[in-house]
Amino acid sequence: MKFTVNDMSCGHCTAAIEKAVAEAGGKAVTDLGTHSVTVEGIDAPRAEQVIRDAGYTPVPA
Repeated sequence: MKFTVNDMSCGHCTAAIEKAVAEAGGKAVTDLGTHSVTVEGIDAPRAEQVIRDAGYTPVPA
């Protein structure tokens, strides 16, 4: 599933999201240029919550 995360603004942000998703058992591929995060391995509600818990605001794309 893909999310738009407009408050992801730097490499630290992408790393934090990728780490949080990995710790939840999934894999995140981030694209800072388009503010997109693609998550595999965990369901959409869980992925959205994990990204929120990391301090960001995901919107399903």
